[in-house]
Parts: sequence; C-alpha cells; structure tokens
Amino acid sequence: MDKPQARMPRLVCLGHSSVDAIYGVPAIPSTPMKVLASSYREAGGGMASNASVAAARLGAGVEYWGRVGDDASGSQILAWLEAEGVDTQHVRRIPGARSPRTAVLVDAAGERLICGYNDPALDDDPSWLPVESLADCGAVLADVRWRIGATRVLDAARSLNVPSVLDADIAPVESLLDLCARCDYAIFSHGGLESARGVPDPGAGLRRMRAMGRGLVGVTLGEDGFLWLEDGAERRAPGQRVSVVDTLAAGDVFHAAFALGIAERKPVAEAARFANAAAALKCTRPGGRSGAPTRREVEALLSRP
Repeated sequence: MDKPQARMPRLVCLGHSSVDAIYGVPAIPSTPMKVLASSYREAGGGMASNASVAAARLGAGVEYWGRVGDDASGSQILAWLEAEGVDTQHVRRIPGARSPRTAVLVDAAGERLICGYNDPALDDDPSWLPVESLADCGAVLADVRWRIGATRVLDAARSLNVPSVLDADIAPVESLLDLCARCDYAIFSHGGLESARGVPDPGAGLRRMRAMGRGLVGVTLGEDGFLWLEDGAERRAPGQRVSVVDTLAAGDVFHAAFALGIAERKPVAEAARFANAAAALKCTRPGGRSGAPTRREVEALLSRP
C-alpha cells in the first residue's frame, strides 16, 4: 500500500486583491505618450491574493483574508480565487465600495509597470477578522496594503506562536517599520527595502532594518537570489537562471513559497531555495498568478544537476 501523504500546512494570506488589466507593450514609456498594446487580458491580482493562489498550487490549504467591494469586480475576484481552491469565507464585501483595480504594462523583456487604485470606501476596520482561528495555522503571510489588518493578524500570530511572514514591498516608511517590528520574517523587495532605509545597497539596508525589527530580515533580488542576515552575517540563496518572459507576480510567488517552507519548518536557506525556484518558474511564463507553478514543477527544477 502507498504511504498516506502528510497533511500540508494551513496558510492564511491577508491583504490586497484586485482585478488586473494587463497590457503587453513593446517598451514601458519614460515620457507621456500613446502606446498601442500588443495583447490584453484581465486576471486576478494583488499581493496576498496572488500569494494565496501560488500557495494553493504548491499544495497548501489556503485561506485568503481581505476586503472587496460589493460590485461585479468583487464577485469576479472571489470566483478566480475559489477556482484555484482558495478558501474565501473570510473575505469581507463592503457595501457601496469599489473593488481594487490595477493597470499593468508588461514590456518585451518581461518587466512591468503597475498602477493600482484602492477605493477609500474600503472600510479599514479589522475587528471582524477571526484571528483566534490562526492557532492551527502553519504560518501567516501579510502584505503591506492593509496596515491595520496586518497589524491585527501579525500580533495575533505572535501571541499564538504561529510563524509570520511580511511581504514588505514599497509602502509608507512608517508602515514598513511598524509591521517589520511585528513579524518573524520581514521579506522585502529591493524597492521596499530602499524605501524603508534610504540606501541602495541591500546589505546595508538589511543591517539598518535589523535594528528596527524583531525577527529575520531579508530581501529578494530577482535573478541574484535572496539575501538575508543570520547571526549578524549576510547569507545568500542563489537565484535560478531562466529565460524571463514576465516578472509580474514573481515576488508574490516567492513570498507564498517561502511562507509555505517556513510552515513546513524548513531552515531559512532551504525555504529560500524553494521560493527562488518557484519565482523563477513563474518568470518563464506570461501572465501574473496564472504562471505560478505546481509543487511537482518546483521540485523537478530543484532536482536538476
């Protein structure tokens, strides 16, 4: 008889979701002008929402916690998530609010420009979040787009001894500093780290940020891998070299895979290696979350000599 598969950890991903309008363009303009797109599609987007889909494809049981409007876009966001096996029972639909929308330009080299809109009518109140249910989570992942919601979830995770990961992308500095101090793993984008600490060198930025945080601090560097501080020293997990088609959502995939690795109690270096491979595979495929890989695909890439 086959051995029964081990139960995969449960993850909660809290934060932003949107409808993405994705335009393929020859190049991203640097001056005001008209651009004719070569392709167009609509898809689900948003940092935590993308991460929830990526984690589900990697085999985790995933809940997405967040806010959408009571409009048609909100219904579409939930339908996209549910089609991927993500549990949306703890998504709040806010009467009279418009769901977030994002315009994305993706150029021929796979780089992207993102312009998002969040309706101020999306109620900030986090009191409805069922934080007591986090007790049996393997890990929680929060992004920086809903600061007060992330604060509630990160603080609850800490009180319940549940590992917490922060997707620390570009945001107001005070938000980054505050949330970094509340999580176990603050994983920055290069832009987010430079925004928070004001220095372009990632190692120097991590050292400055480490003085503000209580847990591990690291930064994703694309094909240059993942850099973090451990016992005061810099450590790096090399990136996977791939032919890049589209980088949209690669950071979200990295954070999902890293959080799953932490939930599975992998050492940081192993979780980072797993996350680097997942993000690299995403970059070889067009679209945002639609390019997120399965666990079998990630493990196949990691097994190559």
